[in-house]
Amino acid sequence: MKRILAVFLLSGVVAQTLPAEKVRQNSAHGIVPSLRAKGWKLVWEENFDGHTFDVSRWSKIPRGASDWDNFMSDYDSCYQVTGGQLILRGLRNECLPADEAPYLTGGLYTKDKVSFGHGRIEIRAKLGKATGAWPAFWLLPFDNSPWPHGGEIDIMERLNGEDIAHQTVHSAYTHVLKIKDPPQSAVGKIDPDDYNVYAVELYADSLSFFINGVHTFTYPRIETDKEGQFPFDREFYLMLDMQLGGSWVGRVEPADLPVEMWIDWVRFYRKKK
Repeated sequence: MKRILAVFLLSGVVAQTLPAEKVRQNSAHGIVPSLRAKGWKLVWEENFDGHTFDVSRWSKIPRGASDWDNFMSDYDSCYQVTGGQLILRGLRNECLPADEAPYLTGGLYTKDKVSFGHGRIEIRAKLGKATGAWPAFWLLPFDNSPWPHGGEIDIMERLNGEDIAHQTVHSAYTHVLKIKDPPQSAVGKIDPDDYNVYAVELYADSLSFFINGVHTFTYPRIETDKEGQFPFDREFYLMLDMQLGGSWVGRVEPADLPVEMWIDWVRFYRKKK
């Protein structure tokens, strides 16, 4: 898939409402106290309060030609804010006859609005199950450096209804030169039917990934004469998206749709000085 904060954006007011599936929890699996003990300070959070997206913080992701964005849509039913949750949906296209896409999906990003640098990003979410569902949380360069030279950080990707999530980095070093040492990815166990917390810590010399507070892997800066091994010491914007189908996740089963991803909150921490 392909620091400090400004603010997040979202655009769509959803035409329909759903009851919240779960009362929002603030404990984040009990992780927050341990973070505080380790010197982290919460400096920004998005709790998706209210009934609409905060357009000063978030924008809807436009459609593109890649597997991950070829069904992206601004159709209101792909988006909802209710009960302190952001809901992103993947739908069969049965309502937009002028749009030839068979599916419609929702995604938001903070491009040109919010940037994240050195610190820890956490996202608490429940991922819906469907054949062909591909939800993801990831980071791209805030300065819009071309892919993969600016780097990509995948905080979470989940395929179909797996009980694991994938966490990965991409760069010219890993993608163009195809060098896999140090390892660029790992998987971690999740509760496939409940909320989980996905996190990455960004440092000048490494990226460390976590699921529900459990460390999955660290990608370090290393000494090398090869180009582009660690382009990650920079500002990034955040993407949250529900996608369907593609060469990695495989075929979509229309009978499984709609599929929903419920995002409870996003938090950004910095180390106390």
